[in-house]
Amino acid sequence: MERITMADVAREAGVSKSTVSQYLNKRYEYMSEKTKQKIEEAIETLGYQPNFLARSLKQKRTSLIGIIVANITHYFSTEVSRAIEDFFHQYDLQAIVCNADDDPEKEKKYIETLRAKQVDGLIIFPTGKNNALYESMVKQNYPVVFVDRKVDNPDVFTVITDNTESTYKAIQHFIAKGHQNIAFAVQPLTVSTRIDRLEGYKKALMDAGLEVNPDFIIEGSIPEMKKKLEQLFSLEVKPTALFAANDRVFIALGEFTKEKGIKFGEDLDVVVFDNIPFSQMLETSLSFITQPAAEMGRKAADLLYEQIQKENHEPEVFVFPSKMV
Repeated sequence: MERITMADVAREAGVSKSTVSQYLNKRYEYMSEKTKQKIEEAIETLGYQPNFLARSLKQKRTSLIGIIVANITHYFSTEVSRAIEDFFHQYDLQAIVCNADDDPEKEKKYIETLRAKQVDGLIIFPTGKNNALYESMVKQNYPVVFVDRKVDNPDVFTVITDNTESTYKAIQHFIAKGHQNIAFAVQPLTVSTRIDRLEGYKKALMDAGLEVNPDFIIEGSIPEMKKKLEQLFSLEVKPTALFAANDRVFIALGEFTKEKGIKFGEDLDVVVFDNIPFSQMLETSLSFITQPAAEMGRKAADLLYEQIQKENHEPEVFVFPSKMV
């Protein structure tokens, strides 16, 4: 079967090739509704599929952007990615989503692969371990935005939440309720979000004149978390409140407390820093720090789109406030 060409569409619609080209590129300014309808009908009748590779070579754009998520299992990451995809859909740009699994090597591979595929720009939840690669993109003026996490060296547009301040307020909330033995559970302190949340925890305790007990700070991977929690609750002086630094830590905590018969609200007060779906429907006295994921995603997308459109601005860090519910 012969490939249907733009010339075939033009002939079927009774218009010129240039008019068909303008239609495909959504340049309708000087085109009547009747002409648009004729071209639409010709495309449908012939089953024409535009050659997007040829168009991208001509326009020096692929109309594709890449989203490299640190860990797709976080509901927050899904919400942000959805907002980014929605934003670009209105401009007929498609998003390719990759999951780096918090693995710098995997992140590096995805950055290199997506750039080899000539995507127009990247939004990255950075591992923070590929600085040379980040810096090379900045030097080449390649459109890139970081979201959720800060990276020290490269000058990159970044969209984050107020991790330190929100955690500080959560610990103040515990203290106001009379808690002094407050624990903090977190995955490995390898990224800015976790480090900043720990900083907020420590500062709130010190400002209240309370001791920062290193035994109450448990750090480990999710597979290790149960063992870490066992050690924490085997202490002679046990915590009466606990701050779970993200949703995955909270899930591990929930499994542990169910097994041990520890009741949230009665035996242990808990605040979770993350967006948990249907959190309002949980019949337990839990508090959650929710991030404005949709707004953060839209802002990251807008910053990337401006770069793709060659709008030059000095890179900034945009901080969105979270709230406790």
